[in-house]
Amino acid sequence: MSSDDFSIRIAGLGKRYEIYAQPSDRLRQMILPRFRRAMGKGDVAYFNEFWALRGVSFDVRRGETVGIIGRNGSGKSTLLQMVCGTLHPTEGSVAVHGRIAALLELGAGFNPEFTGEENVYLSGLLYGIPEGELRKRYRSITEFADIGEFINQPVKTYSSGMYVRLAFAIAAHVDADTLVIDEALSVGDVRFTQKCMRYLREFQKRGTLLFVSHDTGAVTSLCSRAVWLDSGQMVMDGSARDVVERYLAEQHAADRASLGESVTVRTSIPGAGAAGDGHRADHTTVPADVVDPRKAILNGEATRNLVEIFEFDPARIDNEFGTGAARIVDVQLLDGNGQTRRLTAGGEVADLVIEAEVSESLDAPIFGFYVKDRLGQRLFGDNTYLSYRGRSVDARGGTRLRAHFRFRMPILPSGDYSVDVALANGTQENHTQHHWIHDALTFKASDSTMRHGLVGIPMHAIGIEQVGV
Repeated sequence: MSSDDFSIRIAGLGKRYEIYAQPSDRLRQMILPRFRRAMGKGDVAYFNEFWALRGVSFDVRRGETVGIIGRNGSGKSTLLQMVCGTLHPTEGSVAVHGRIAALLELGAGFNPEFTGEENVYLSGLLYGIPEGELRKRYRSITEFADIGEFINQPVKTYSSGMYVRLAFAIAAHVDADTLVIDEALSVGDVRFTQKCMRYLREFQKRGTLLFVSHDTGAVTSLCSRAVWLDSGQMVMDGSARDVVERYLAEQHAADRASLGESVTVRTSIPGAGAAGDGHRADHTTVPADVVDPRKAILNGEATRNLVEIFEFDPARIDNEFGTGAARIVDVQLLDGNGQTRRLTAGGEVADLVIEAEVSESLDAPIFGFYVKDRLGQRLFGDNTYLSYRGRSVDARGGTRLRAHFRFRMPILPSGDYSVDVALANGTQENHTQHHWIHDALTFKASDSTMRHGLVGIPMHAIGIEQVGV
């Protein structure tokens, strides 16, 4: 395979640090070994060696997305810094083909005394973008960062979220062949994280992504492949799912071992719908209600899976598309009695209401939605197509339409979530999107009783019985 097929080639990479017990030992190391060699004596080291990384070798093909996982201190950030050229290896080699953009530690590359605007130009010039081209891109960069008047303030006054917003916005406008990200998405609100994830998914179609995160869900969502580092050495290189599952199993085993319990890890791994989407059968009857036997616990104040709902605000819509023949003007998440609520809980009935104004007549309108987690993974959704197939809906220009989706709120892991809503016209397979709003509603789940998976469902019955001795 030609070297042109690779974005990054790493061979025998290692980084050694010299740890001195006291400042005078550093001076001794600079002077005394030379005298000993001159007198024909052997070398004596006045420091302790610490290898942050050693013997790491792997290649990243063009267009590949690779996640780097491992505990704190495993060498992940050291590896990325050597890939980006901000650290020089002690041994081995790393070769990068094409332009590389990086989001490493918070604020890396920024001058804290400069304003955000000045840092945009400073960073852009360091990336090799001509000043004239930077001027053309400046407005787009500031709109992506969305930090308002703070762009004219020194970055030393910025919050951690503002740092990341500006750094990500610059990196997104570099036209890089390879993008390196070190835990950057762990800072920032849900809307900006969603914007970043949409950009990364678009970038994946044309570039190479090297991604470090402690969030294994983010790794499995974004990456096709993962590399696991531990104590500066590579433990495993394989599919993201296989590596993450093995890593989590090993971490669990290590945690239990620290408590004196033995956990054996066994593995078969070698070497170690929104509008217009989805298919399902049409419902002709209303299913019997499911009463979760844990309802009393789920609704208890101490363990309740509370979901805080934030209101739909048209002024805050920053990502939408469609023809404009109809426009969504209101989105609400109601309780089972049709009342607006700021709080609901996993396991309770919810009613998602989408209201739209129609400016041009539609002959087959389809409303739909997706619920997504903070990484943009689509957890569940539905649309009105099958329920209204073959039935006419009065959708003349100048009318107003309202769609209802009633469902039982799943039990959600603690975290931030958002709802995409859409109005299309046509059929399941062939339709036109008239208005799609990303992140029309956001909500936050807390105090979850759920610990595994993406969503939980209310159980109809749970029990244990003895079947024999």
